[in-house]
Amino acid sequence: MGNTRSTDRRVVVTGIGIASPCGTGVEKAWDALVHGRSGIGPITRFDASCLETRFAGEVRDFEPEEYLDRKQVRRMDRFQQLAMAAAELTMRDAGYAVNAHDAERAAVIVGSGVAGLVVAETEHTRAQQLGPGAVSPFFILHVLANMAPAQIAIRHGFKGPNWSTNSACATSAHAIGEALRLIQRGDVDVALAGGAEAPLGMMGIAAFNAIRALSTRNEEPERASRPFDVDRDGFVMSEGAAILLLEEIGHAMDRGARIYAELVGYGASSDAHHLIQPAPGHEGGQRCMRAALRDAGLEPGDVDYVNAHAASTPIGDVLEIEAIKAVFGEHAYRMPISSSKSITGHLMGAAGAAEASIAALALARGVIPPTINIDNLDPRIDLDCVPNVARRARLDVVMSNSFGFGGTNVTLILRRLDSAAS
Repeated sequence: MGNTRSTDRRVVVTGIGIASPCGTGVEKAWDALVHGRSGIGPITRFDASCLETRFAGEVRDFEPEEYLDRKQVRRMDRFQQLAMAAAELTMRDAGYAVNAHDAERAAVIVGSGVAGLVVAETEHTRAQQLGPGAVSPFFILHVLANMAPAQIAIRHGFKGPNWSTNSACATSAHAIGEALRLIQRGDVDVALAGGAEAPLGMMGIAAFNAIRALSTRNEEPERASRPFDVDRDGFVMSEGAAILLLEEIGHAMDRGARIYAELVGYGASSDAHHLIQPAPGHEGGQRCMRAALRDAGLEPGDVDYVNAHAASTPIGDVLEIEAIKAVFGEHAYRMPISSSKSITGHLMGAAGAAEASIAALALARGVIPPTINIDNLDPRIDLDCVPNVARRARLDVVMSNSFGFGGTNVTLILRRLDSAAS
């Protein structure tokens, strides 16, 4: 996937909506990112005292009643509430409302990695304690991932294709890539694309603790997510949502839309190697990045910045750097690379869209968010990881990587519009 473009229809990003541990809304989140303020803290949504990991990235400023009425709040799982808020913020940011002409050519592709995991846990406990008759009639609607795009489509009147991706931590990057293809093929002109995740419950944390994937730095949670640092000990689980509005460029220009970036490249691959560990040299990631470059019609030396997947895992961070070196050669040593997961934690199914949003904002605003918590760079990582302090830079082309369990990989490439060939 991602070897050739289907048509010459160009696709631009005209709206961004984020609900993250760093803040809800673009400006709050961006301010935290560029100032390196961690969104990670002790878990408050449930009693985590018995767990090895007792911290996470919670969306602490999110009030669902600001976006939904009380009945809707009761009838939606938190991942759906976050998705609805992100979509609403995206539409406001884009200054867009679907009309009768657009409706059937407007798609929604929004995925989730674990969807209603927490409500499944609580409803199972309820059924065991009180019997099956106590199970909520809304339970099945809470656990289906496609209820997020369905609710968004109902709210905003999008009558085109509507579905969910599910590919672990690559989920929402796949959603954006597939929305790109829908527009390029001429099937639709507009798409809301991204992901939402609300995995913060006893089972979610315990399950990742069981495979030794999470950091256990409970004494200083804000310093626990430390990609590229020699003392990293696992990723930090976060909740949140991020959704982009993608438009065919003529559609966007006809309505006078503000354009953040052009989405020019999408590559996807499978390691076909192992369910958890990347292939040696992150060979699948290499193929994915090369596919995105081919799709964009770009050379490695054209890329100015990479927002790395780098989740702060001992093996994954090193292998991604090896893959970047293999793809970019000597240019890798001149190209800044940072991991926004150091600040946001890992939004899992929403991570790809959050990081594509950050890449688009970096292009538009000329600032590279830092990788915080680098005290001692891993000696195996000898590239410019933008340690601890944001950096101003003229960026024309940026890359965003998303790699997930199962060996699934996605790379997206965005370009400054005024750098694009006409």
